[in-house]
Amino acid sequence: MVGLLNVPRKVFMFGILLAFATLYSIIVVMPNHVNAQTAPTLGTAASFAVLGGSTVTNTGPTVINGNVGVAPGSAIVGFPPGIVTPPGTLYPGDATALQAQTDTTAAYNSLAGQPCDVNLTDQDLGGMTLTTGVYCFNTSAQLTGTLTLDAEGSNDAVFIFQIGSTLTTATNSSVNVVNGGNICNVWWQVASSATLGTTTSFGGNILAQASITLVTGATLSGRALAQTGAVTMDSNVIGLTNCNVQLPINTPSPTNTLEASATATNTPGVGATATYTPGVGATATNTPGVGATATYTPGVGATATYTPGVGATATNIPGVGATATNIPGVGATTIPGATIMPNSVGAAAAGISGLPNTGGGPPQATYWLGR
Repeated sequence: MVGLLNVPRKVFMFGILLAFATLYSIIVVMPNHVNAQTAPTLGTAASFAVLGGSTVTNTGPTVINGNVGVAPGSAIVGFPPGIVTPPGTLYPGDATALQAQTDTTAAYNSLAGQPCDVNLTDQDLGGMTLTTGVYCFNTSAQLTGTLTLDAEGSNDAVFIFQIGSTLTTATNSSVNVVNGGNICNVWWQVASSATLGTTTSFGGNILAQASITLVTGATLSGRALAQTGAVTMDSNVIGLTNCNVQLPINTPSPTNTLEASATATNTPGVGATATYTPGVGATATNTPGVGATATYTPGVGATATYTPGVGATATNIPGVGATATNIPGVGATTIPGATIMPNSVGAAAAGISGLPNTGGGPPQATYWLGR
């Protein structure tokens, strides 16, 4: 009789324990949503797939979709063999990269300042399924295996990870966003350095205080933004292809006709087309950006100098008595009309040092009437 009376009590206690276990599992993987996580504004850094503080270094056939920059350092090494797909551009230590770093720091501080929903300290992210929220680690974070982020049908779902020291992934680890969502609404605020292991398939924006390293074969759908240290790559694929980000394209006024003795300077942006028809005695200087086309038809006695960017096409048709100097960029083609001094891949001769491509800025055209 006593044994029979104890059966309901045992069943009741088992039910209580099961309820506590279920509640604990819910608390671990789901935030309480008391705090509304917010994606930071990247500003000018939004167009950068890779941004380093000291250096950006690549080994092997890395492919990057997006801009690549470094500041306050100035060294971008390994391109080629690395490829930055147009309209992506290299920004080595210039004003654009410096501003991108400023905006990255602001975004980093915004991420770090958001209240934590769930503390995952000492837990491996591998095997977890998480919904939107702010997840924090007091020290380091580790991913071994697959992390699944459930957007629950919302394209605006935001996932934020605050990491107190380092972020490390094991070989073949991955981050997957399911049920809608955008991989670039995943944010990793790393107080030290991040290392993506061999053939890791990672997703989101890594904003590291120090450095970011992608080991051989690792891929990143998103951004690698390091504030003080280096971004180091080895045969990787990185970029904004899956982030619904459109890189800006600056288009200048297509035609500039100059009067006698006028001077024109044009620096069109990525993919721009510049056409010049200077007048008698005029001087035209053109430095178009990546993929730009430059066409020159100088007048009598005119001097034309142009330095198109990577993959640009330069056509020179000088007028009577004109002097033309052509220094095309990589992959450029020329139609000689006077004195031609090519120096790069795809040109007819080599050995003449070319001018740097300073394209990417807004167009400028100034001229004075020669009266």
